[in-house]
Amino acid sequence: MTASSTGFTCVLDARASLAECPLWSVDEQALYWIDINAPSLNRFDPASGDNVTMPMPESIGCYAFRKSGGFVVALRGGIWLCDREGRLQRHVAQAPYDTTHYRFNDGRCDPQGRLVVGSMNEKRDSDGAALYRLDRDFTLTRLFGGMTISNGLAFSPDGRTMYHADTPAHVIRAFDYDAATGRPSRARTFAQWHGANERPDGGTVDSRGHYFAAFYGDGRLVELAPDGRHVADHPVPAMCPTMCAFGGPDLRTLFVTTARQKRDADELARYPQSGGIFAMRVDAPGQPETHVSA
Repeated sequence: MTASSTGFTCVLDARASLAECPLWSVDEQALYWIDINAPSLNRFDPASGDNVTMPMPESIGCYAFRKSGGFVVALRGGIWLCDREGRLQRHVAQAPYDTTHYRFNDGRCDPQGRLVVGSMNEKRDSDGAALYRLDRDFTLTRLFGGMTISNGLAFSPDGRTMYHADTPAHVIRAFDYDAATGRPSRARTFAQWHGANERPDGGTVDSRGHYFAAFYGDGRLVELAPDGRHVADHPVPAMCPTMCAFGGPDLRTLFVTTARQKRDADELARYPQSGGIFAMRVDAPGQPETHVSA
């Protein structure tokens, strides 16, 4: 196990309340990300430093790129198609939960072009959250439940393993993933922690199959080998990293989004760029994001 020095630098001092879901567009050479609380979908151009904000009408949990252009976005009230400018076009799936108690959270496109998205219990008073799959005909299928906050969704390079975290349970699980049916099976513990701040939030996988988990409240990314072995800690200059993504022309820039919400004055004095986006160069490239077939 190794611990990296603070190799991250702030590339966008966004001061976002809850920045999340960074995804790199290979075609545009731009990083998209959301602020769940603002709420908005954003496009950041690292070359120019410009960030374009596309407001959303309600909390946005995640999104995915569409092959035909634009996005699929998971809002509190359901799943929508929207255009390249973030304008909502079509409501394709109703939220499968009580919107006063739950919202959509982390998700991503599977290797076959289907959106897999989880929900979260905002009151954190039960394990009623679940993971869902949006098929090409926009049917929303419940995959499994029994969690409080669905997070950490990622896929191995060969697409045969799906990773998923339940943040309050301090656990990341691995599943066999059936490409034909989009069904996860054979759940097993990939990594388990017990410390109060060892809370795996969003995650991603590089081309070697290493899984990177953002530890919300602990100021670091944790890098795990395909067998779950702890490879390295990567400190972030903000206490609440939320999710990470590989980007840049060679996919060897690791971006991480962070949160500013509910942080006290002393912490913000120590980490004034909390809520920003940070980046560092890494040795192994990531994987391009799959686009939703819709």
